[in-house]
Amino acid sequence: MPTRTAFTPSLFTASCLMLVHALPAIASEVPTLQLQPKLSVSGLSSGGYMANQFHLAYSDKVTGAGIIAAGPYGCAQNSLQVALEHCFNKDSSAPDLTKATALLQQQASAGTIAQLGNVKDSPVFLLHGTADKTVHHKVSDALATQYQQLGAKVQYVNDKAFGHNFPTTNTGTGCELSEAPYLGACGYDAAGALLKHLYPALKTKADKTTGQLVTLKQQELAGETASSLGETGYLYVPQSCANGSSCTLHISFHGCKQYAGAVGDAYAKGTGLNEWADANDLVVLYPQTEKSAMVPFNPNGCWDWWGYTDSNYGNQQGAQIKAVMALAKSIGFKG
Repeated sequence: MPTRTAFTPSLFTASCLMLVHALPAIASEVPTLQLQPKLSVSGLSSGGYMANQFHLAYSDKVTGAGIIAAGPYGCAQNSLQVALEHCFNKDSSAPDLTKATALLQQQASAGTIAQLGNVKDSPVFLLHGTADKTVHHKVSDALATQYQQLGAKVQYVNDKAFGHNFPTTNTGTGCELSEAPYLGACGYDAAGALLKHLYPALKTKADKTTGQLVTLKQQELAGETASSLGETGYLYVPQSCANGSSCTLHISFHGCKQYAGAVGDAYAKGTGLNEWADANDLVVLYPQTEKSAMVPFNPNGCWDWWGYTDSNYGNQQGAQIKAVMALAKSIGFKG
């Protein structure tokens, strides 16, 4: 059964609701890093779907995932209509987990994703807020069930009054809201909670960051596979990693309407991941999509989890998955 944890939200003054911790000046030079051959992922909403897809596509390289407000692999069945009907907020139509898992197994049999046995004992942290009006709890429940069926070590937090956002200690809007920059000041450190599950020996986070947030030229680094990504991505590099220490890569995927063109670097600075990264030799890659009113139609800058790029969106041949892996390799990942 999923793990439930109790929580009593704290109150914060209005003056701190939009606080984003300051970082050193943004640098643009791509660093050469000493990265471990394994990585982990996280994401919110469409970024949660992509984190799941990236995890399962490369489960031989991805050790675990932290996913907020998203559904199972294959939920949309390569169809926007199915996505709207079964993978959002309708109480009457939960995801068809049988079909979703069948698609997952087909991909594994075809060799377009890594073998599913890799997921056994993989740590997976899932979170869904009771005040989320965008993604129904049945959708996240289905994701929890799918991971449990694969033998993952699932921690599922689903008893807190969070809206459709990335919950933080004190950064963002009101906790039950779902509005830009989609960070919720909830008195809850979701970044720390998910990283502690992925890395049980995690050290206490830094009081403030001392590393650098680096801008990446995604189109240049990932080539034609990055056609649906924005021009600029972000990379948080702790000072220890910049100085040559062996570090671990964590990739965090933003949600819809949360890409750089909409909220700037708010997601890359404000989730709380960077403070934990500083104390634990974690490099955090924040790849960025962009909106498009033409083909491929993506007006909200979402990650592809229903097929707007092509039918391979959830496997190793998918353009976005290939692009993000190319970005990872460009900074030194050799997995």
